[in-house]
Amino acid sequence: MPRRTATMLASTLALIALLCAGVFIKVPYAEMSPGPTVNVLGDGADPVLRISGHQTYPTSGHLNMTTVRVTGADYQMNFAEALWGWLAHDSVVVPHETLYPDGKTEQQSTQENAEEFSQSQESAKVAALRELKIPVASRVVVSSVQKDSAAEGKLHAGDVVKAVDGTPVTQPGDVVKLVTRHRPGQSVEFTVVPAKDAAEAEKARREPVTTEKLKLTTRKSPEGDRAMVGIQAGTDHTFPFTVDIKLADVGGPSAGLMFSLGLVDKLTEGDLTGGRFIAGTGTIDDTGKVGPIGGIRMKLVGARNAGARYFMTPADNCAAAASDTPEGLKLIKVDTLHDAVRSLEKLRAGDTAALPACKTS
Repeated sequence: MPRRTATMLASTLALIALLCAGVFIKVPYAEMSPGPTVNVLGDGADPVLRISGHQTYPTSGHLNMTTVRVTGADYQMNFAEALWGWLAHDSVVVPHETLYPDGKTEQQSTQENAEEFSQSQESAKVAALRELKIPVASRVVVSSVQKDSAAEGKLHAGDVVKAVDGTPVTQPGDVVKLVTRHRPGQSVEFTVVPAKDAAEAEKARREPVTTEKLKLTTRKSPEGDRAMVGIQAGTDHTFPFTVDIKLADVGGPSAGLMFSLGLVDKLTEGDLTGGRFIAGTGTIDDTGKVGPIGGIRMKLVGARNAGARYFMTPADNCAAAASDTPEGLKLIKVDTLHDAVRSLEKLRAGDTAALPACKTS
């Protein structure tokens, strides 16, 4: 066989071997890529934001929440896919444990994302109404009860905690402080509104009046010598009118800011966007504080691909976002919901020079 032919044959076989290796060799990585964006102002057959029992106003333009598409926890990338992802600008390949730490399964991740999404909806509603000076009543509730704990069978998820040992509670942390004043084995008294009575009162939009006093014997915490009863306390809210947020196939807390902005726009006269295409991201808490999110680069690409010209960016994500901003997309730095609303008012007025900008450092 001629040397040239032999060399070409050997090179071809080597290439085939490399391709096969790339396909069959699994690597411990996962991929992130731009996901779909959704206009929370949409008024189609199945709107994201539904408000009843309060005056709403027409809106225009876009306030798009953004998402990141990730490979599943059970999916094993091969070397060729990882290499392609590393070379592509519109995707990011990261260690599998970055997205799924501690061996978390896809089912566990989905459940966690659903819980975070639900909490983000609640906080978005609270933040929006408080931004508009609409009163929202809050109360401390039992979020969950540990199995085989002192509280099992006595306290239930949804019970409203009014007091511990006769001391009124206004924050979930108050429950922990009052219980841990005891030593393990001592008795602690909870004053609660049963979950059923609380739900009926909320439906009737009145304050619950039925209370019960329950004595529990504290136990030793597995983490130390402090006393515990085995509940997780949280905060629930009573809204003066009905606000529903509905969005399928989305999880996690990062849409909170855009949900709040959409509610503010629908509940106030005038057009918050000025007809512009604005996208964004960011977690939000009950006070309106905006927090950072993951996958900012992917969300910027997804927003620009969808047609956005402005992007509401959490302050803690600003440096990363500013270092790799898609052409034609202007970043607006956001610390709080109030900041975001004021920025949109400036944008609507055409005062773009006054918008808080993101910087690389």
